[in-house]
Amino acid sequence: MTAQTTDEAEPGAEDGRSAASRKREQHGWYFYDFACSVYSTSVLTVFLGPYLTAVAKAAADAEGYVHPLGVPVRAGSFFAYAVSVSVIAAVLVMPLAGAVADRGGRKKPLLAAAAYTGAAATTGMFFLSGDRYLLGGLLLVVANAALAVSMVLYNAYLPQIATADERDTVSSRGWAFGYTSGASVLVLNLVLFQGHDSFGVSEGTAVRICLASAGLWWGAFAIIPLRRLRDRAVVREPGAAAPVSGWRQLLATLRDMRRFPLTLSFLLAYLIYNDGVQTVISQASVYGSQELGLEQSTLIVAVLLVQVLAVAGALGMGRLARAYGAKRTILGSLAAWALTLAAGYFLPARTPVGFFVLASMIGLVLGGSQALSRSLFSHLVPAGKEAEYFSAYEMSDRGLSWVGPLVFGLTYQMTGSYRTAIISLVVFFALGFVLLARVPVRRAVEAAGNPVPERL
Repeated sequence: MTAQTTDEAEPGAEDGRSAASRKREQHGWYFYDFACSVYSTSVLTVFLGPYLTAVAKAAADAEGYVHPLGVPVRAGSFFAYAVSVSVIAAVLVMPLAGAVADRGGRKKPLLAAAAYTGAAATTGMFFLSGDRYLLGGLLLVVANAALAVSMVLYNAYLPQIATADERDTVSSRGWAFGYTSGASVLVLNLVLFQGHDSFGVSEGTAVRICLASAGLWWGAFAIIPLRRLRDRAVVREPGAAAPVSGWRQLLATLRDMRRFPLTLSFLLAYLIYNDGVQTVISQASVYGSQELGLEQSTLIVAVLLVQVLAVAGALGMGRLARAYGAKRTILGSLAAWALTLAAGYFLPARTPVGFFVLASMIGLVLGGSQALSRSLFSHLVPAGKEAEYFSAYEMSDRGLSWVGPLVFGLTYQMTGSYRTAIISLVVFFALGFVLLARVPVRRAVEAAGNPVPERL
């Protein structure tokens, strides 16, 4: 058995707190997305991959290999392997952090530790120069794993700070705050990067400043949620087990989730269609450069366009959810994802305008589909197990999104066509649509013991 919340720790309005107090906490919660999304946008999506690869190549031997821990690794593969190691680290730590937070009721200290560990590691990327590829790999692993842990704890606050009818809106606003900060800082980064000569710095130094600025931004704005969010008291039931290792805790969480099969059904649907979402995000630049022959500047502008329109998309789909329910709105977004891929398949090469249209379509559905999935899942989590269950949710978001890239890679390997590879991803959205459509979400909310919102 795990810890259960006391009456004063029930979610949303049920804890008797004033609406003004709840709104204050929600506003603080939004700012963690505002703080950490810059890392995802500027560091992971734009700057770190190419720069760390260049550093690794500078350290490579005559055959193009580096030797971390004595293992020969192609310099061009080092970044991808570092990302993989960071996923493994996150998989080991996320379930344990979730269980500790739920059983101790102390999410905020753990959130602070994860946030500032990640921010410090990102700021330390300023020192990634010369042939320090091992330093870059270590900082990447630490920052990625810390981000994953912090998102488990951040997401777990949602059912505690918002009533059942507020969660779609609150979740959507959180994503909108994140995309706003990502776009704003990316504009500043690109000004520095493209005009580095006028600022009197080299291109490499400009990149290192951009990387470090993401860490400083993360740490500075994390102060706001840490000041406004509050911990809930818990009562530990007799015989409650102590937290165990990451994998054992994950297995224990999944065994517990078998008592809520409808929650598991939703998580399976989310795992599948989110795998498609993450693969499109990660492979879109490859498709644009290799298949469509677009320049790097075009791809960067497309990334910025996605960030900007994702704000409008998250807020707009939040409004649709209030009118039609989160489930119907997510299903509509999955259909839109499939149509976007179909349009991408037929897009002629060397047509930047067409690629910008695709980026616009992605931006409009990206934030909303992710925000509403998070809020819908929050209704399916039994009280007192928010962080533990959200660790499983975050695992599907960050730790298990490998099937899509595998399908994409194998399809390209067998056909030699990136167009065929990109259209192969439609299956993830189609299957996710079917599985989600079959989940009776009202029954799932009732089975989890939570109040059923008016629109779901």
